[in-house]
Amino acid sequence: MSSLLLALCASLGYAQPAAKKTTHKTSKHHSRSHRRAKKTSWKRHGQQQIASDRAREIQTALIREHYLSGDPTGEWDARTQAAMVKYQSDNGWQSKVTPDSRALIKLGLGPDYSQQELLNMPATSDAVASAGGSQAAATGTSTDKQ
Repeated sequence: MSSLLLALCASLGYAQPAAKKTTHKTSKHHSRSHRRAKKTSWKRHGQQQIASDRAREIQTALIREHYLSGDPTGEWDARTQAAMVKYQSDNGWQSKVTPDSRALIKLGLGPDYSQQELLNMPATSDAVASAGGSQAAATGTSTDKQ
């Protein structure tokens, strides 16, 4: 019986797979740096600095709101940056990226939607009436009561 048990234990020891050997090959198939094409130069994307006339507009608005003192210089300097950070944080907005679009809108410097050239915006009441009539024609209903 003990010989049978000994034989069984010996066969279990041989049934386990051998550990894999790890080799450190420097093949281009295993290295990520070889799969990507190298960039020739690094370029910054997006707006890099604020134009002087836009900086002057922002400074004027910050002066009006009492976050900045003095005259607008048109230069996005450290004092303008600090005033914008304070304005944004006082309104509960993030202050890492300045100027924040919400801050510009609240300062009255956001986009101007009063232009007639915007798409999907009827310019006159005639355009609204004709849009309603064409919608009724498309649905097969009449705007007149019979």
